[in-house]
Amino acid sequence: MSTPGTVTKKNLRLANNHTLILGIGNTLLSDEGAGIHALEYLRGHHPELPGVHYLDGGTLSFTLAGEIEDSDNLIVIDAAQLDASPGTVRCMTGEEMDRFLGKGRCSVHEVGLLDLMDIARLTNTFPRHRALIGIQPGTTGWGDAPSPQVSEAFPEVVAHALGLVDQWTGNRG
Repeated sequence: MSTPGTVTKKNLRLANNHTLILGIGNTLLSDEGAGIHALEYLRGHHPELPGVHYLDGGTLSFTLAGEIEDSDNLIVIDAAQLDASPGTVRCMTGEEMDRFLGKGRCSVHEVGLLDLMDIARLTNTFPRHRALIGIQPGTTGWGDAPSPQVSEAFPEVVAHALGLVDQWTGNRG
């Protein structure tokens, strides 16, 4: 934990306002891979956003804690149980994201996003801004592509992500 006035990696980066856009999911289980597929769609349409780093987080692991630690802003894209129609998108920021993650097991990943956020909180490297863009899956059976309903949601996911980047950094390209 740092004390006031202590120079940390995070303090040195604040001028850069680094944003991590993290896609997570298993691309072998159709809509469970929605976060990865949406990340690739975003990267394909906006390959170079100033101060933005895209990362395929797969099915998560504790190794992602360092990537989160190095970010001032975090946008996570993932399939999420929203109790809605397949392809529904919901963008949750800050405490709303924290409450959603704290509701219980909303992910099929071995390491939950809540675990990674807890590591950041405990190491005093919590992202200044954070958001979860959740996509309601329709099917999570074997398949290497998302369902049509989930694929059709990708432009909405991109709009949310770009809006957050604009709001938090003001430097979308």
